[in-house]
Amino acid sequence: MPASPNPVKLREAIAEALYCISAYELDQVCDGLGMAPAPAGTDPMNSKRAYVRKRLLGMSASEVVDIGKEVAAQYEDLTLLALVSPDEMRGVKGEVKNLIFASVGPKPRIVLRDAINNKIEVVANEDSCLVYDRPLTAGLSWGELVSWWTETSPDPGSDPEARLRPRLRLSLDSPAEKVLFDAYGSFYTTDGRDQVPALLPQVYLHYDPYTNRELAGRNGQVLSRQRMDFLLLLADHSRVVIEVDGKQHYADGDRASPHRYAEMVAEDRKLRLAGYEVYRFGGAELGPEDPGAAERVRAFFEQLFEQHRIRG
Repeated sequence: MPASPNPVKLREAIAEALYCISAYELDQVCDGLGMAPAPAGTDPMNSKRAYVRKRLLGMSASEVVDIGKEVAAQYEDLTLLALVSPDEMRGVKGEVKNLIFASVGPKPRIVLRDAINNKIEVVANEDSCLVYDRPLTAGLSWGELVSWWTETSPDPGSDPEARLRPRLRLSLDSPAEKVLFDAYGSFYTTDGRDQVPALLPQVYLHYDPYTNRELAGRNGQVLSRQRMDFLLLLADHSRVVIEVDGKQHYADGDRASPHRYAEMVAEDRKLRLAGYEVYRFGGAELGPEDPGAAERVRAFFEQLFEQHRIRG
């Protein structure tokens, strides 16, 4: 039987979902949802969130869960849905166990330190990549990533954010990837930047300890797409993969390659069936000299955030 959601988080999520309602109409909406009467002196004109929270305080846990389900359905709030009906959520099931990203040098050498619990350890080339080692069940925000970076890479007297972004950018291979990364960075300058999903570059999806040459010599099968260009881990359990396609994705040299293209779309299908969302940008859309490239990226992410009800 699934565990009941945290009552404080649940009341807060319902209040956040109903924040879009006018203060003049909020009491009527709360009545329609069957909430407890408002305590004396409580006025939605003062604080809509506080008004909702106080009306929920006198209700049983099961009653609040029922209201949460109705609000999540009516207002398509994925954050609330993740609390009250996690089984109905799309996205990848289970927790994130190994997050290895932003590699800038030789492939890290990884061993299974505890195979039963899927615990890994980077035993060589650890300095060339970043390994997020905090528990993570759903999303990873920019604020959480900065907090982790501040603790794991301390540098007294310096701004952690000012060091983190160049370190992430250093792992990018192409000018087009850098255009996308820089354009996304504008979301980190908004008032709610700590809650904006962190854009993780060069994230390992598969890991194969052998090189392609070694595998070819042993007639082994090479794993396609060992790294994703970018990954977003959202609070609603969605995992969003973003790929920037250069010519190498669909051509051998200057000749179109149906084989390369077929490999690419086959990997996309596997990811989507596993619950990932996959979006692709053509390299030509993100030319460094294209004045519209940054706005193209911003427009995409704004639509993505709206779809997932992320408030940037």
